[in-house]
Amino acid sequence: MTVDNHIGTPPAKRRLSPWLAGMFLCLALVVVASASLASGYLDIGVADIAGLFRSKAIGSPVLLDEAAAVTIWEVRLPRILTALVCGAALALSGAVFQGLLLNPLADPYTLGVSSGAAFGASGTVILGLLFPGAALFAEPWAMTLGAFAAASLTLAAVILLAQDADRRLSPTNLILAGVILSAILSAAISFVKYLAGDQVESIVFWLLGSFQARTWADAGVIIVFFIPALFVSLWSAVDLNIMTMGARAAETLGVNTKRVRLSLLAAVSLAAAAAVSVSGVIGFVGLIVPHLVRILAGPDHRSLLPLSALGGALLLSLADMAVRSWLPGEIPVGVLTALLAGPAFLVIFRKRMAGRDNG
Repeated sequence: MTVDNHIGTPPAKRRLSPWLAGMFLCLALVVVASASLASGYLDIGVADIAGLFRSKAIGSPVLLDEAAAVTIWEVRLPRILTALVCGAALALSGAVFQGLLLNPLADPYTLGVSSGAAFGASGTVILGLLFPGAALFAEPWAMTLGAFAAASLTLAAVILLAQDADRRLSPTNLILAGVILSAILSAAISFVKYLAGDQVESIVFWLLGSFQARTWADAGVIIVFFIPALFVSLWSAVDLNIMTMGARAAETLGVNTKRVRLSLLAAVSLAAAAAVSVSGVIGFVGLIVPHLVRILAGPDHRSLLPLSALGGALLLSLADMAVRSWLPGEIPVGVLTALLAGPAFLVIFRKRMAGRDNG
């Protein structure tokens, strides 16, 4: 079942086939990932990178220089994979949130997931200052664990607050609960930064988002939650199409809206929480990518969800390559996405408004 104009998207006269759009995004992703592997402080050719992969695959001796091989396998590849799966998780979450909440401005920030993760990471820094002898807070994964735990608790609190007397979850209640908790958490983060003193720099850099020094374990954390979220989302895509017509109409057609809404919220929110806990706060990916995919291939969630994941992976891979290889110094990737995606969203918004006025 396809649904057009479910959150105000004007019908496009020409759209790409979902298969053609998917092939285009996959090809672009392969090109960007290959270019990112080859670019950086050490200039390594694509042929050398292909030879390294071949040697790893068949177990033959690596012919590439040891420093170059370590740079590719232990530094660049984990970072690129982390950026790829992080972008896919954020964009998938944004597409699902926009469909579930019937709100074109919904993304992982709407339900407070990103704010919760930011508070958890910041709180971990403060706990490390208060208990300097505790080995847990000195571990490199402590901030990731704290961010994910706080984001998960925030999601649980939003769901509990949003339930009405019949334990139903309405889009309006979810948005209001998320906005309220986000405001409280933002104030708490400001207080934590005030207490951090000399450590405030690490908190601020994390809040701006970065893939610097990411490892295979970081990518694995996101993959563990992203894969189930993708399967749950694709399994519920037809139900999500029906739900965009309204909860009452969906229930009339036999959709268990409470079950679908709760399962999708839990799956994609945990995936977004894992992404934010690893990369920090990277804005606009979950907001702008689903809008671009709707323009490219239409609003049917059966194609919108996987294409959004591919688009998010492409966007963050490209942004990370830009901040690492093209820009002077390494600015946080969240700054670049906000600077580029923010104005792009304004252009889309104005064109959409103009289309409504003319229609």
